[in-house]
Amino acid sequence: MQENDKPILIYTTFPSPEAAERVGGELVDAGLVACVNIIPGMTAIYIWEGQRQRDSECVMLMKTRAGLADTVIARARSLHPYTNPALIVLPVSGGSDDFLRWIEAQTAAPHAE
Repeated sequence: MQENDKPILIYTTFPSPEAAERVGGELVDAGLVACVNIIPGMTAIYIWEGQRQRDSECVMLMKTRAGLADTVIARARSLHPYTNPALIVLPVSGGSDDFLRWIEAQTAAPHAE
């Protein structure tokens, strides 16, 4: 498997499942990710602009290929409601061969929106 074809996960958070679904749907429709998983019900505690924050958020995991990471991050960032969204690439070290091939097939021909 070529380095650019290796599967990865991209982690991000959103203020609501609806916002995550809007962005995730666009990324799937564009063929940039094979699938997104939206996990509601997370609490985030962090410092932003010098103040401690506590917010309800949801997690979104995007399944794609390493060669698309920069494009997925740029597109997600442009659609994201946050000024500085968490967008973190997580390597995949293994898994079901059939599933990993499905990710590759689903993202083989991304197209511009």
